[in-house]
Amino acid sequence: MQKPGILIINGPNLNMLGVRQPEIYGNVSFETYLENLHATFAEVTLGYYQSNHEGDLIDCIQESTKSYRGIVINPGAYTHTSVAIRDALAGIQIPVIEVHLSNIYSREQFRRISLIKEVCVSSFVGFGLDGYKMAVERMMEFIRAGF
Repeated sequence: MQKPGILIINGPNLNMLGVRQPEIYGNVSFETYLENLHATFAEVTLGYYQSNHEGDLIDCIQESTKSYRGIVINPGAYTHTSVAIRDALAGIQIPVIEVHLSNIYSREQFRRISLIKEVCVSSFVGFGLDGYKMAVERMMEFIRAGF
């Protein structure tokens, strides 16, 4: 039996985790954390994609339905600005879970708006990198339920 696939997508500046503003985002790179996710979720095929470019993220979202059963996404700053990414997520038929390392709802006013929240089945906000683990666990619940 083939393992279910979940794609993790990270948006702009998340390639700088571990370096950029560690007081907010921590001092561990996503690649290091991803190794832990692979070890924790051996029963799942975890894909990973990161881009600083909006169109590349949209292309990835649209292509994801060919190989994955769900998406865990942290669109970074595009969360607050990209109707195009929201529309791409709304246009696919697999569940999407939103993740943010920091609590966007307690930060600057402009960060408190999530354009993608309404097209996601769940959100994990303010749990640091552990938000990804929580999101994969929740996505597995959706997949097991036949979502």
